[in-house]
Amino acid sequence: MPNNSTASKPADRSFVYLAAVFAALGGLLFGYDTGVISGAELFLRKDFTLSTFALEVIVSGVLAGAAVGALGGGRLADLFGRRKLLVATAIIFAAGAALCAAAQSPQILVVGRIIVGLGIGLSSSTVPVYISEVAPADARGWQVSLFQLAVTVGILLAYVVDFAFAQIQSWRWMFGFALIPAAIFGAGMFFLPESPRWLLRSGQRESARATLARVRGTADVDNELSEIERSLAHAEEKGRLSDLLEPSLRPALVAGIGLAVFQQIVGINTVIYYAPVIIQSAGISSASGAILATVGIGLVNVLMTIVAMRLIDRAGRKPLLLTGIAGMAVTLGLLGLFFRAANHNGALAWLAVISMMAYVASFAISLGPIFWLLIAEIYPLKIRNSAEGIAATFNWGSNLVIALTFLTLVEQLGPSWTFWMYGLCAVAAWIFSYYFVPETKGRTLEEIEEFWRMRSAPPTK
Repeated sequence: MPNNSTASKPADRSFVYLAAVFAALGGLLFGYDTGVISGAELFLRKDFTLSTFALEVIVSGVLAGAAVGALGGGRLADLFGRRKLLVATAIIFAAGAALCAAAQSPQILVVGRIIVGLGIGLSSSTVPVYISEVAPADARGWQVSLFQLAVTVGILLAYVVDFAFAQIQSWRWMFGFALIPAAIFGAGMFFLPESPRWLLRSGQRESARATLARVRGTADVDNELSEIERSLAHAEEKGRLSDLLEPSLRPALVAGIGLAVFQQIVGINTVIYYAPVIIQSAGISSASGAILATVGIGLVNVLMTIVAMRLIDRAGRKPLLLTGIAGMAVTLGLLGLFFRAANHNGALAWLAVISMMAYVASFAISLGPIFWLLIAEIYPLKIRNSAEGIAATFNWGSNLVIALTFLTLVEQLGPSWTFWMYGLCAVAAWIFSYYFVPETKGRTLEEIEEFWRMRSAPPTK
């Protein structure tokens, strides 16, 4: 039992904040490498004389790699540890960025994009879990949301870099700039500690206790350590993916995969990947003007993600989720109307841009951060990384379908019907979230695990 002087001493959380920030740089690379294509594609078409389908393949190469990385990332993180995998992820990011910048053909560019995608998939399935496992329960929501904030900052950074190099039409510098954050991410993760939960699961109790004391800023960690050990006692030595089909975890599986798919089929990444193309089709013709308007959309994304981080541990996950999805459904409907009436009219073109900003703002307080947070919270420790990897794989697979079909849908159906179709998906996402997504605010990871177990238990007589 800790003595009173130790127990009453306030914990110093500065180290856990530092760990969360550096880990979230994986999200910044995620955002940068997905967003940078939006400006580069305007010039790739000229240099390589690309068809619509060829451009969709280059855009989507990163998503194919991400789906593979997300599927394997969970198991690799369980085997080798979260920290080591994230150091390797930084190296993969750097290699892919260098290959994209040096590509002399569309085929090499696609290979580079697939390698970058592997890094994105690994970070998307591992960073939120790492942060959730080092963060205290009362701050876990906003700290895991640092990942999504970093994604939005990365997207904004990509738009700013695109605008800076648009004047000289240098798409190579746009891709190559990612080497800088990749180096910072790798160096930061090299010096950060391993997840205490992973250490305990691996039988390294003393290391786990020392790490937990380090990230909590206090030696009084015995209660939390015991709670983690109790959760491990419920688990088998090694979790299996088939465990997700158990009655107690099936609702968590449905919630995670459902949110993974809905986050993409509401069309958010059509804006991330194709924003300048969309804006040009709305009536803003110049490449620099379209990219500059895209920067405004990226700034809204960052600011509203910060708002979500401030609210997520106060208002709760589910109220924000439902509010934001409703906003997305409305703004997608308006976006379709403005495109139907735009006819390259300047005023209506800017109304379309404002609708896109409102749509992104709605996403940024709901499906953006809350999906990644929930899939880092709702699964038991024994299969947490693997389960999140499955959810992330469905997420990237859905993303791939959207990215591969958006320009074709616009050509075949027109932008109005395309956005209205995404709006109907947003309505379905709201209904799904209302009935199938639990509230996890203020609960420890072990309490959430117990919630699923008790929920599936047969009623006592």
